[in-house]
Amino acid sequence: MKYKHIIFDIDGTLLDTEYAVLHSLQDTIIQYSHRKISLDELNFALGIPGDVALKNIGIADVIGANEFWNYKMQEYRQHTTLFRGICEMLDVLHNKGVVLGVVTSKTRKEYETDFVPYGICDYFNTIICADDVVNPKPAPDPLFAYLNINKILAKETIYIGDTIYDSLCANQAGIDFGLALWGCHNQQGIECKYKFETPNVITAKYGK
Repeated sequence: MKYKHIIFDIDGTLLDTEYAVLHSLQDTIIQYSHRKISLDELNFALGIPGDVALKNIGIADVIGANEFWNYKMQEYRQHTTLFRGICEMLDVLHNKGVVLGVVTSKTRKEYETDFVPYGICDYFNTIICADDVVNPKPAPDPLFAYLNINKILAKETIYIGDTIYDSLCANQAGIDFGLALWGCHNQQGIECKYKFETPNVITAKYGK
């Protein structure tokens, strides 16, 4: 099926941020609760807003901890890269007239500091961040906001992400979901209409 709009998640879909996110979160927990949690136990934090992850861990000073976490993220920036094939995929889709967007669990500030420097923002027509809506992912609100801004129907778009939070958001919004296998480490329980092995598969499918 051809879609007028293709919407992407950022972390684990466009950007390979897992190392930076988990190691900086581990540092934050040590700083704020004086305990070390294994990286495997912190995988749940991938794909949800930072304040939600910190609350789930039991950190009281969520605001301070989130600021510290963002600060520590910058120390691991050298480990963050665009996934291979992302730039080529975006270029082909854009040139074929597909409207591209982003729906992310990052706040607007995090979007500007963590994503803008990679130089691909001009490809995206609409950016919906966690603090643009009352209820961020996995609630459907961010995708509803995207549909409302662009005055389009759910059937005209597909959302591509790597976590169950992305899947839940899409399914509740009535939008087809494509699972980005290149950034997904556990497919179990993730409902999706399509599974994409690499960005090149999306290029071939929708860039014709």
